[in-house]
Amino acid sequence: RANDRDYNERFKLLLFFICIIFPQDNRIKTAKYNVFTFLPINLFEQFQRFANAYFLVLLILQLIPEISSLSWFTTIVPLVLVLAITAVKDATDDYFRHKSDQQVNTRQSQIQLLNYKCFLEILQNEKWMNVRVGDIIKLENNQFVAVSLNLFLIFYNQTVICEPPNNKLDKFTGTLCWKDNKYSLDNEKMLLRGCVLRNTEWCFGLVIFAGLQTKLMQNCGRTKFKRTSIDKLMNTLVLWIFGFLICMGIILAIGNTIWEQKVGSDFWEYLQWKELTINAVFSGFLTFWSYIIILNTVVPISLYVSVEVLRLGHSYFINWDRRMYYSRKATPAEARTTTLNEELGQVEFIFSDKTGTLTQNIMVFNKCSINGKTYGTLEHFLLYIHTDKWVYLLMAKTPCVDFSFNPLMDRKFRFHDSSLVEAIKLEEPLVQEFFRLLALCHTIMPEERNEGELVYQAQSPDEGALVTAARNFGFVFRSRTPETITLYEMGQAVTYQLLAILDFNNVRKRMSVIVRNPKGQLKLYSKGADTILFDRLDPSNEELMFTTSEHLNEFAGEGLRTLALAYKDLDEDVFDEWMKKLLFASTALDNREEKLGALYEEIEQGMLLLGATAIEDKLQEGVPETIACLTLANIKIWVLTGDKLETAMNIGYSCNMLRDDMNTVFIISGHTMLETELYSSDSVFEETIIAEYALIINGHSLVKSSADLEQILVDVACLCKTVICCRVTPLQKALVVELIKRHKRAVTLAIGDGANDVSMIKTAHIGVGISGQEGMQAVLASDYSFAQFRYLQRLLLVHGRWSYHRMCNFLCYFFYKNFAFTLVHFWYGFLCGFSAQTVYDQWFITLFNIVYTSLPVLAMGLFDQDVNEQYSLRFPNLYRPGQLNQLFNKRKFFTCTLQGVCTSFILFFIPYGAFMTAVRDDGAHISDQQTFAVTIATSLVIVVSVQIGLDTNYWTAVNHFFIWGSLAVYFAILFAMHSDGIFTIFPNQFPFIGTARNSLNQKIVWLVILLTTVVCIMPMVAVRFIKADLYPTQTDKNLRRVRRTSSRRSAYAFAHQQGYGELITSGKNMKVPTSSTSTYPLYSPTRGLTGTSSVKNSGVNDTTRDQTETYSTGFRRESDQSQEVTVEDLEAR
Repeated sequence: RANDRDYNERFKLLLFFICIIFPQDNRIKTAKYNVFTFLPINLFEQFQRFANAYFLVLLILQLIPEISSLSWFTTIVPLVLVLAITAVKDATDDYFRHKSDQQVNTRQSQIQLLNYKCFLEILQNEKWMNVRVGDIIKLENNQFVAVSLNLFLIFYNQTVICEPPNNKLDKFTGTLCWKDNKYSLDNEKMLLRGCVLRNTEWCFGLVIFAGLQTKLMQNCGRTKFKRTSIDKLMNTLVLWIFGFLICMGIILAIGNTIWEQKVGSDFWEYLQWKELTINAVFSGFLTFWSYIIILNTVVPISLYVSVEVLRLGHSYFINWDRRMYYSRKATPAEARTTTLNEELGQVEFIFSDKTGTLTQNIMVFNKCSINGKTYGTLEHFLLYIHTDKWVYLLMAKTPCVDFSFNPLMDRKFRFHDSSLVEAIKLEEPLVQEFFRLLALCHTIMPEERNEGELVYQAQSPDEGALVTAARNFGFVFRSRTPETITLYEMGQAVTYQLLAILDFNNVRKRMSVIVRNPKGQLKLYSKGADTILFDRLDPSNEELMFTTSEHLNEFAGEGLRTLALAYKDLDEDVFDEWMKKLLFASTALDNREEKLGALYEEIEQGMLLLGATAIEDKLQEGVPETIACLTLANIKIWVLTGDKLETAMNIGYSCNMLRDDMNTVFIISGHTMLETELYSSDSVFEETIIAEYALIINGHSLVKSSADLEQILVDVACLCKTVICCRVTPLQKALVVELIKRHKRAVTLAIGDGANDVSMIKTAHIGVGISGQEGMQAVLASDYSFAQFRYLQRLLLVHGRWSYHRMCNFLCYFFYKNFAFTLVHFWYGFLCGFSAQTVYDQWFITLFNIVYTSLPVLAMGLFDQDVNEQYSLRFPNLYRPGQLNQLFNKRKFFTCTLQGVCTSFILFFIPYGAFMTAVRDDGAHISDQQTFAVTIATSLVIVVSVQIGLDTNYWTAVNHFFIWGSLAVYFAILFAMHSDGIFTIFPNQFPFIGTARNSLNQKIVWLVILLTTVVCIMPMVAVRFIKADLYPTQTDKNLRRVRRTSSRRSAYAFAHQQGYGELITSGKNMKVPTSSTSTYPLYSPTRGLTGTSSVKNSGVNDTTRDQTETYSTGFRRESDQSQEVTVEDLEAR
């Protein structure tokens, strides 16, 4: 109820027999935490992850003295570090959400209050968060809307009955009750939160929904989390590693049990500890848990944090790429998610919208058909001009129409058929009705700038182009109110009464308006897709419909976007009866949309065809080259468009997706299931002819296809080189993507620029939005965004491929080093009586993953390149390994873990065997455990550092600093931990004084380290050389080809035979061209290059020159054949 907060605060909703009281204020909260809840909630969320929970359990086990062989800090330090890094990241993100919430909640708005004492209306400033449901708000021009408002009628004692809060932005159902009268409320009478008021000085609105109830906030639910294939594989592998850990614990526990029974009993009498010993089986049980703690590092605790750091870095590289920056609109590329970067290197299917994605979405009215006659045909003709020494050939086209008769014309508009203007001036009725329809049937808002310039604010570029065309041809849309539309028809102001708008949607595919002209006649004007509109025409239009269909096919064949136009004279009584039913249906609370749709269908029957329009939408720059390059990368590109079949085919040829050398283009356009089934069955062919076929299918066939035909359709489509789906709805776009996801284990990418592409973008594994002419809906729903389709090539072939390559190398090395580090304890168990003793010092175990080896692997994961960006684009087939998942899979995992196991075996047994008989320089034995531990630890750090050096393909200063710096830090910490000073401070933690100095002073120790490093590394080097020679990868092959090409001498690039230079310079081979772009001017020493300036000097009058566009000029006469032509002349041509 308006201005009655007490009443509105009692509002409740009965949901599943539970009474829910909605918060009535307008405060929003997108932040997750506050000062008091941050720590418990964030820790709870982090321990949802398996790795964090696993290490928490280990920490608890380490507190049990009977099973713990390690100090508590060996687990808690890495765990706390991982939790702290994640917590800082989450806190930073939430801090910015708090700032955003505060900024929005404290904005000012004006509330209208009624002073009941003096019955005066008072405007009071309030913060957005204090606005309540039922308040009346005043909005001014260019002001943001704070809540969901009703703009229909505002009275102080009115009541609104409406639907409960929901997230449907395009639908609202409600009824306004006032003085026993009911008025329908729909989406057209609502202003939603987040909108901006335009072209209106001020208005008042009733608050229907506030705060979290608004449709904007209802749509801010959790976005569906997209996980990469590497994420899923990584989770599986971590479980496998955990199972492997359990197996190692069981093996060592069994070994302990056997050892206690066979060997341990021999010490009972000697050491007098028989009464203190425990059962061998129970000893094995305790040993199992002890080894689970010792070997826990085989499950990488820092893996997930490291992966997030890498993904964040890869995202910044995309954001910082200047080659993906569109300077015209100052729009950079943006990675809106950090979780899908490596997935960009594995894409197999791209689903692309056409309008605004492949094309510029800048619409130009190009041609039209009115009453069976076409207008706008651009004719070209040849013009010959002779002079004494030259023959000039000019390619001219029909001059532009002169619209100077219309003072309100748009000076940017171009049209090349003056006969249409003549028809307008002769006042031909159907021609005038044609443009009158274009000027009336739309939802455009006019805006007059300060300079008097008339600007149209169009919902879509198509409508803007059509209304602009009507404007230039004398039917100027000037202004509108909710009840009227004012036109200037040939300079005369004419006001039409607007009675009803039958709006466009993706199901109707048409729009209609009902108006009353100044003569009192009722008219229905409609425009829409020809397939929809032709079904609703009067039977008397059959001949005209046939002619117009031919024109539409001709327009579509030229790649133009088409619409059919029709009108109808309405009878007053029929309209009154229909209007009553419309008012009744519009106030219905249930199935309102269906009832209105049925009434629209009823009135839109028996219309008369006026003609059709054809709008040009040019391709974006670089689209054919991008598609060709992505096709070479074995990426299948499907175009999903709502345009006609002919338009879709023409765009296919323009983009080089369809070619004349294709054997067959299959067109599935059946309207029935039987026809679709026949077409689909006959289209099945063998995979060996994949490069020869294209498939074009329309929306009717997709709807009629049965579940049994889905697999056949997918098989046939995947065997075709090109697939184009035309006349598809936004829902069908998403269904096509879902179809491939369901039947193919392939990564899909959807790219679009408009609201009708949002469902497709959300359905695909990766969604890309283009910031174009249709708003930001696609960008807001996307994972990545940029301004031009051509940037997709760089996103996939450079950033995507690099991210996948880096992540795979990172994971392989990460698992390798963890296995090499951890399994040394496993081998040691067999030689220490399975007593759960550790080889390394406890501080080395703590610092190995977080200090000694963390930064080098991060540097490799951030900066490594197998080839540079030029080669990545030059050789698209380098993208293939990612599609085949070759760089990291289960086989690769077993390979790198096996390498880690072998490395751990060598690291342990070479020092063990060497120290069995080795002596120090003074003759004493080297047999103490600490020297053994220092030798193995040093060997391990050196081996993994050398290994990452071998794995690094692209060295930067950062790589050098991190690798050699990590080695230096290791030795610095090693000597510090065994120094006298630290023993003085922490005698219990660092008891082994001088161990590092005494050990590393011995030559035998360094010889053992050297031998261990060589034995670990050399087999891998040999394997890589042999593999590169016998089984080269695609990268190896391309690099070899480049090296061979670059080594050629440039002089040998010329053919060793006589050329055609004399024939070229003679001029005899020059023929008169047949196209406007096939000839170029020859050079004259006296006149320079022949061109437009030569034409001017040759005596062509200015009028002829202004009405022509010169594409090519100049052929020499026979008398000039002896004239010398130089190399510079040829270059100029």
